[in-house]
Amino acid sequence: MRGPSPPRLWKYATGVLRLKKFFRSPGDGRPQPQIPARVLYWALLLGHLLRQFSFHSLEALVRSCARRALGLATSFSEDALAHFTERLDADATRRAAVGVLRRAKRNKAFQGSAFIGLALDGTSSGRSSRPHCAWCRASRNKQNQILGYHHRLAMISVVGTGLSLPFDVETYGPGASEYAAGQRLLRRAVANLGPRFADYVVVDGEFATAPFLHTTEELHLKVVARLKDNLPELRAAAQKRFDSQPPTLCFQEGQDQVQLWDAADFDPWGSLRWTSVRVLRYRQIKPNGEVIEAYWLTNFSAGRVGSRTLYRMAKSRWEIENQGFNEAKNQHGMEHICHHQTNSLLVQWLMLALALIIERLYRLRYLHRGTHRVRTAIELVRQLWLSLSARKAPDSS
Repeated sequence: MRGPSPPRLWKYATGVLRLKKFFRSPGDGRPQPQIPARVLYWALLLGHLLRQFSFHSLEALVRSCARRALGLATSFSEDALAHFTERLDADATRRAAVGVLRRAKRNKAFQGSAFIGLALDGTSSGRSSRPHCAWCRASRNKQNQILGYHHRLAMISVVGTGLSLPFDVETYGPGASEYAAGQRLLRRAVANLGPRFADYVVVDGEFATAPFLHTTEELHLKVVARLKDNLPELRAAAQKRFDSQPPTLCFQEGQDQVQLWDAADFDPWGSLRWTSVRVLRYRQIKPNGEVIEAYWLTNFSAGRVGSRTLYRMAKSRWEIENQGFNEAKNQHGMEHICHHQTNSLLVQWLMLALALIIERLYRLRYLHRGTHRVRTAIELVRQLWLSLSARKAPDSS
């Protein structure tokens, strides 16, 4: 198999993932475009994959001798990218990402997993010293002094399948909450993906409320939620019972010892319309003696999902932290503000999610066909960069 390069990645995205029609018309809102939307959009995606995410670095790249190797027909300025992203339809990118996920499921990309999960969580991004848009929120110290400004958003990702694929975000400005934004995001994601795409949603303790749990039932999803001190009676009852019992299951996971307690007959709190609540406690003991303990609640029955599988589902929440937020911020520029305008910010975050989907499907599924080993993310980046300097064989005809 020939090595990865931007033209081969383009062929994969337009051929295997069938994004050719989308790239031709990605929701461009410019009244009189001079540069094709396909060129600008693909350049922005390549910027995330090459980890050159600022508009200034992209301008330098397309004005260099590497432009032809990138598969771009023309050069442009960073002002063109700002103008383009201000007027780009964000929902078109959302639909493209969802279309890729549904196609990946049909092509058996998740066939090694009995259950497909959706992880929902929030984060901050895009810091600045002064407010520039309606989404800027003040960051304050303990003395209530303003230290700067940032943006808040909720993200949703496919998890629990060996492929962590973030695919949509919901922003919320001052006075709004992650809880409300997360519910809007979950409803939109399920409506776009279809009611039978995923089996469960895994969330942190902030979402362990009766209204949110009822929402997941309306969407025909099971829920796995962290049980914290926001439900003190249920947590105290679970702790009292589990402290007096031996673990229901013990096993070794790598160098860690894992102990599980599992019971499905706890009473629901007053506003919850469940007949009973299942609670899982896991205790993870590290080789150095460190103990990590957490409680989770769910409406999965013990007959359908065993204790070990439920433990895996609970652990899949960390995928959105590690393969979602951490990689997006540290490697792909999620913290960087290329153009401080609301639609441009939203589009850039959605483009980043689509770029991660394409990169992970290409690297972990497509390039891994046959006997080829799985490449790491940094190996793919290096190979893409090296392909930009590869010399073409002279035409001897």
